[in-house]
Amino acid sequence: MTVIKKVDKYIEENLDQNLKELSEFCSIASISAKNTFLSEAADYTKTMFEKRGFVTQVFTTEGAPVVFAERKGKTDKTLLFYNHYDVQPAEPLDLWKSDPFHAEIRDGKMYARGVSDDKGHLTSRLFAIDALLDQMEELPCNIKFIVEGEEETSSMNLEAFVKTHADLLKADGCVWEFGGVDFDETPLQYLGLRGICYVELEVETANQDVHSGIGGSIFPNAAWRLIWALNTLKDSDENILIPGFYDDVLPPTEADIQFFQELPDKAAQYQAQYGIKSFLSGLQGGVELAVAEVFHPTCTICGLTSGYQGPGSKTVLPAKASAKIDFRLVPDQKPEKILTLLREHLDRQGFSDVKVTYLGGGAPGRTDPFDPFVQVVVNAANEVYEKQMKIVPMVGGSGPNSMFIEHLNIPIVTAGIGYSETLSHAPNENIRLTDYVKGAKHIARIILNF
Repeated sequence: MTVIKKVDKYIEENLDQNLKELSEFCSIASISAKNTFLSEAADYTKTMFEKRGFVTQVFTTEGAPVVFAERKGKTDKTLLFYNHYDVQPAEPLDLWKSDPFHAEIRDGKMYARGVSDDKGHLTSRLFAIDALLDQMEELPCNIKFIVEGEEETSSMNLEAFVKTHADLLKADGCVWEFGGVDFDETPLQYLGLRGICYVELEVETANQDVHSGIGGSIFPNAAWRLIWALNTLKDSDENILIPGFYDDVLPPTEADIQFFQELPDKAAQYQAQYGIKSFLSGLQGGVELAVAEVFHPTCTICGLTSGYQGPGSKTVLPAKASAKIDFRLVPDQKPEKILTLLREHLDRQGFSDVKVTYLGGGAPGRTDPFDPFVQVVVNAANEVYEKQMKIVPMVGGSGPNSMFIEHLNIPIVTAGIGYSETLSHAPNENIRLTDYVKGAKHIARIILNF
């Protein structure tokens, strides 16, 4: 029996033991938005690495701790893995079918907050390393991990760490936090992430809410003031109205278009899964939809808060109003510039009273699809998934990959355990156990081939 067949056999026979570790990991409610149990999750992460013979360090930052682990291999070639131990809030809790912080297996799936994003991805990689070490005394190459605790809140303190510890993190290639298959069970290779600039806009027009009969016709209304300010950001044709916003936008390349042409059309699947009757700007599907999804920057209202929102009626004029907005950025936009343009725009429009608070962000980042490391990972998927891995030039989400590309100068690939209904960030987040096994087998092959 070949080494890889023995590795596969180990993964298949030791799944329950590894899932127990994942279950314990998911029981830690390490929610970065609420700053809960982050140190506990970092400690658990450190323990997982130490059990496997990694030399491990926990670094303090101005926010959550960063865990670094390294295990030397037979060669000097070094593979870096990036993951995070923080998770999204579990709310709304009433929509979960089981306790989000008590993992439950039902119908071949494990449910828990963070089981996919991102704790399951981390433990599946450790599972692959367990299987390799069962067959060999040392790994075929050096393996490093960096695991942070603020990815879900825009990794505010990570760039300073990466920049300061560039020598510690030095590697020949990096496997990013996520990966998986699409609705057609085709493994996908995501080679870029959009950037993000996340802000909160706030208006305060009085020192307290006022009876609407007293102030309705003579006092300024914070809710209306905010609505009028928001109305200057975007028109009904989805054009963002901030002067200079599009100046740095780069169009997709011919190669990008070709890669999108090779991917299945997601229009019908999106409409069925999300109950969407139509897409913005008259988009029908195909390549145009795929390009717009990731290469068009956005201005999204993520939340609005003002006045009374309880049951029944309350005649009140709100004194305060706020909105949370994310701008998804494409190459070569930068969040710092967008923040400046936003402030200047609001001032020009007469809304200097609207306070802008920057809640985090990062630049977009991409890896060359023709880098040899990409082919190593794509080829390693063939035997596991029995399908050719497809290249996706960019995805709509964001993450701190740009700082790794800039400061470490390494190609970044994806490989993982997700699928089209994994429900990351939503109630009933889950993984399929079959994907978990395949993800571990894929990682094992990447390490061997690397």
